Amino acid sequence: MINFDETYWDNRYKEGTTGWNIGHVSMPLKEYIDQLNNPSISVLIPGAGNAYEAEYLFEKGFKNVTVLDISETALLNFQQRVPNFPEKELVHTDFFQFQGAYDLILEQTFFCALDPSLRIEYARKMYSLLKPEGKLIGLLFDFPLTQEGPPFGGSKDEYLGYFKPYFNIEILTRCYNSIPQRAGKELFFKLLKK
Repeated sequence: MINFDETYWDNRYKEGTTGWNIGHVSMPLKEYIDQLNNPSISVLIPGAGNAYEAEYLFEKGFKNVTVLDISETALLNFQQRVPNFPEKELVHTDFFQFQGAYDLILEQTFFCALDPSLRIEYARKMYSLLKPEGKLIGLLFDFPLTQEGPPFGGSKDEYLGYFKPYFNIEILTRCYNSIPQRAGKELFFKLLKK
């Protein structure tokens, strides 16, 4: 079994084997960000990788955005692309060891990159990182879960099992605005901390 550790992800960025990289903020998350009207909220983007969502938020005046990744190379790449982004908000650590409290957490290709055995722990950790009434927003892949990955797939029913104990499910539905390669294979979700 592959160990999806810091070395694994760092090598993926160094080698440029980042097939999940679409080169821009994904349309479902862009549309969600565009309706946010309080740029002072605290936002966490875990497993951020290329962090196009963080760049987009920063350009729109959101100054309290934390980018977290286990890959130092991913963070350095982001820093070179967005040199004015506050360095103290670039956090090189393991998500499961991280502590904090946020109004909003954005999920973009992080959940699907984790070993599926960590999914229950992921839901618990997201719950612990959100402030009361905090929101977890993002995208999940909607295709059969196999041993092949990352990305690892899953289904709406499976995801509900992980999140229902910790969150009120406001939205969990098929995306209408995915990129062509992901059309019919993405679910947009909005979860509110219980």
